[in-house]
Amino acid sequence: MCRRMVVHGIEFPPQLDLYGKKPWEVPHLDTMELWKFGDYKNYTPLNLLAYILGIPSPKDDIDGSQVGTVYWKEKDLERIVTYCQKDVVTVMQILLRLKNEVLLLPEEVVVA
Repeated sequence: MCRRMVVHGIEFPPQLDLYGKKPWEVPHLDTMELWKFGDYKNYTPLNLLAYILGIPSPKDDIDGSQVGTVYWKEKDLERIVTYCQKDVVTVMQILLRLKNEVLLLPEEVVVA
């Protein structure tokens, strides 16, 4: 996301301006950092992490490589919104699993 912001000349919000910050000064959690457990992995796809943690994959319709086509050719912004919402719910479930907490049931998830 930050790379895209640089490409398009968009200023970072304070939460994403991480230049020169120490790990304990970063104001957000990164599931990739949590999953590394100090290792030097550089990438674990969200759907793979969800799968190995027993969480349904959010990639049941489109994936990130298809967003441009869905937006520019199909003009289906609602489909992209749904895709992003599923990713957010999946990240939330992954964080709960990593904390060894009970996952949310579908009826407990409220999209606002």
